[in-house]
Amino acid sequence: QVQLVESGGGLVQAGASLRLSCATSGLTFSSYAMGWFRQAPGKEREFVARSASDWSGGNTYYADSVKGRFTISRDNAKNTVYLQMNGLKPEDTAVYYCAADRASIPRMHPSRYDYWGQGTQVTVSS
Repeated sequence: QVQLVESGGGLVQAGASLRLSCATSGLTFSSYAMGWFRQAPGKEREFVARSASDWSGGNTYYADSVKGRFTISRDNAKNTVYLQMNGLKPEDTAVYYCAADRASIPRMHPSRYDYWGQGTQVTVSS
């Protein structure tokens, strides 16, 4: 049984930092690309960042809105992916989800991902 469990969300002020974690089990973590998505109230789920699997190059991809502020990383030994978020803004407020994609082709649409976590709330006050 595949499980993805996010943690690390919270309430912070604008300009602060948070690090989200997503611990996985039940899948061959190193073979999967891992992504972070977010969904704000009344909005569609949107792509945030992607980390390709090591064997497919280990490249990272970011949404323009977070480029330069967020960093995705992965620890294959711990089967965990992280999202370091710096310089948080009120518009970053959302539920953040991690997801796993078995495909090696870079994909940013949420429908392309195979497994999802339950999400963790991030709230940034102004």
